[in-house]
Amino acid sequence: MLSNLTCSACGREYTAGADEPWRCECGHPLDFTERPLPDPDRPAPDFSDIDTRDGLWAFEEFLPVRRVASLGEGFTPLVDADDWNAQFKLDCVFPSGSFKDRGATTTLSRAAELGVETVIEDSSGNAGAAIAQYAARAGIDAEIYVPADAKASKLKAIERAGATPVRIEGSRQDVTDACIEAVEAGSGWYASHAWNPAFFAGTMTFALELAAQRDWEVPDAVVTPLGHGTLFLGTYRGFRALYDAGWTDSMPRLLGVQAAAVSPIADELDGDGRDKPERNDVADGIQITRPVRCDQILDAIHETDGDAISLDAGATQDALDRLHRTGFYIEPTSAVAVAGLTAYRERGILDEGADVVVPLTGSGLKS
Repeated sequence: MLSNLTCSACGREYTAGADEPWRCECGHPLDFTERPLPDPDRPAPDFSDIDTRDGLWAFEEFLPVRRVASLGEGFTPLVDADDWNAQFKLDCVFPSGSFKDRGATTTLSRAAELGVETVIEDSSGNAGAAIAQYAARAGIDAEIYVPADAKASKLKAIERAGATPVRIEGSRQDVTDACIEAVEAGSGWYASHAWNPAFFAGTMTFALELAAQRDWEVPDAVVTPLGHGTLFLGTYRGFRALYDAGWTDSMPRLLGVQAAAVSPIADELDGDGRDKPERNDVADGIQITRPVRCDQILDAIHETDGDAISLDAGATQDALDRLHRTGFYIEPTSAVAVAGLTAYRERGILDEGADVVVPLTGSGLKS
C-alpha cells in the first residue's frame, strides 16, 4: 500500500495518489506518514546474509516505496583512504555517475506506482541526469529544468536518456521557479530531489549500507557536501532508523560542507559577523541559497552534535587535485567534503584519530 504524506510543520496529512500535492498548504515539505522498520524481534543480519545483488533494495524493510525502476544501484565500495586517515564510500560509481541515483530509483519507483506519465525536475546537473535515466527505465516521460549554462556533459546525459532539458536563463532559483510554475500548471509530477520525500527514502540507504559494511559499527562522524541536504538528511534518517530498530547503538556526528558565499546553513550556525569570502565556483553543484529543508537540516545537526562550515575554491581545488593524484577520479563538487574533513581537523572540531567516513558523490567523468 502506498504511504500517505504528512507535514511535520503543521501536521496535515494527505492521501497518496497521482494528484497528491508536492508541498503542504502551509508551504513546508512533506514526508511519508509511515516510517517502516524491521520486526522489533529481528536482530541486525550478518553481512554475509545480506543479498547485495539487490543493491540498496536489500533494505526494503526500511523503505516506504516498492521497487519498480531499478538498475542494480547500491552497495557502493567502502575503501580505506590512508592519506586522509578515513574511509571513502564511492557513490561516484552509480549507474548515472552520482549518489543521486539513490533517490532517483525510489522517486521513479513511486511515480510508477502512482501511474504518473510525466515527471518534472529542476537540477544543475546530477539529479536531472539521474531522474532522466530512471524515468527512461520506468518508461515515464521526463522534463528537466536546468540552468542555461549547465555543463554539456550533464545535458548530454539528460538528452540521451530521452528526457527533455528545459534551459532557463538566470540564477539557480530562477530555474526552480520556472519548474514549479510548470508543475503548478499541471505539466507533470514534481520529482524534486529537494521536495519529494521519496528521494530522501533513497538517500537514507547510504547510512544503511555503510553500517552493514562496517558490521553495524557506526563511525564517529560522516562528512558530506551540503547543498539541499539530500545526502546529509538521508544519512541522518538512515542512522536514525538503524538506531530505532536496535541494529546500532549510536549515531555519528553529521558534518556538512558548503560552498563559500552560498552557505546558508553555515551562516545560520556562525552568525553574520564573518567576512564574506569569494564565491566557490569549483563546488558549483551545492550552490543552494535557500535549502527547502533548512529546518530539518539544522535539527539533524543539533541532534548529532554536528556542524556545517563553508570552504573556498582554493581549498576545494587542492583537495580535488590530491584526490585525482591518489586514484580517486571525482568531479569538483565532490571534493568539497574531503576538503572539509581536513578543515574540521585543523579547526579542532574533529580529533585526528576520529573514525570518519566521507562519501565521494560524483564521477570525474561528469566534468
